[in-house]
Amino acid sequence: MIEEPGNRVIIRDQGRMVIRRDEGRAFERFSPNARSRDLGEGRRETWFERPDGSRVYTEVDRNGRILRRWRRDRGGREVVFIDNRRFYRNVGIGIGVGALGVGVGLALAPPHISIPRDRYIVDYEDASDDDLYEALSAPPVGRLERGYSLDEIRYSASLRDYMRRIDLDTVSFEFGSFEVAQDQYPKLERLARIVQRMLERNEAEVFMVEGHTDAVGSDEDNLTLSDRRAEAVADILVYEFGIPIENLVTQGYGEQYLKVQTEAPERLNRRVAFRRITPLLGEFRDR
Repeated sequence: MIEEPGNRVIIRDQGRMVIRRDEGRAFERFSPNARSRDLGEGRRETWFERPDGSRVYTEVDRNGRILRRWRRDRGGREVVFIDNRRFYRNVGIGIGVGALGVGVGLALAPPHISIPRDRYIVDYEDASDDDLYEALSAPPVGRLERGYSLDEIRYSASLRDYMRRIDLDTVSFEFGSFEVAQDQYPKLERLARIVQRMLERNEAEVFMVEGHTDAVGSDEDNLTLSDRRAEAVADILVYEFGIPIENLVTQGYGEQYLKVQTEAPERLNRRVAFRRITPLLGEFRDR
């Protein structure tokens, strides 16, 4: 386990390396009025209050993994975004809960893709608003047996591939940097508008922002860099365009999924992707 700056930990386990963060801390970074309380057995609940009186909650386990995320309005109505509690009670359905809580044993065949490539992986720059909406609102490209935990989605490429994705090719990063230049912020306005349109249809939608790097540098540095890139884009969507933080999750993948197969510096590999994961979280979530 390698402690990284910015609430991140890199974990090596049986030849595998992943990066994770304490999800409860994200709310503390977002809101100065965020509060936390101990629930016992290593669980912690963190919440913040919006100006309209609604509260957004995240419950995490001792390793900072999301057990549940929900919002409660002033009238007591709740909207649940993520509920992983049933997975961590029963390791027999595919989650290996080790001491660090990141072992995911998921055997899932990649989906058969029968639609054109440009509709399955949408290049943001060339896409119309209708293209973006179709990519985010479309159902999985294949049949899934059940709902999955957030960890299974984070750490299984074949599972994520059941959902279409948008490659944000207009948002570029300098070599070794995770910062998005301010003059690039307007490029994300269209995406934010489509996400808001999706939330008008279903306020419980969950979207994943995925960060990537090129193949230059160490695996550890690239994992951290990619995770910060995903977080940087999510921050712009939240702070500049008003996307609720509770509807977003982020994850860095380093150099694992190169768009251009090269060991040399390559701008197209220094990228962020965006996809809807609501249907992967379970049928009861996709309403």
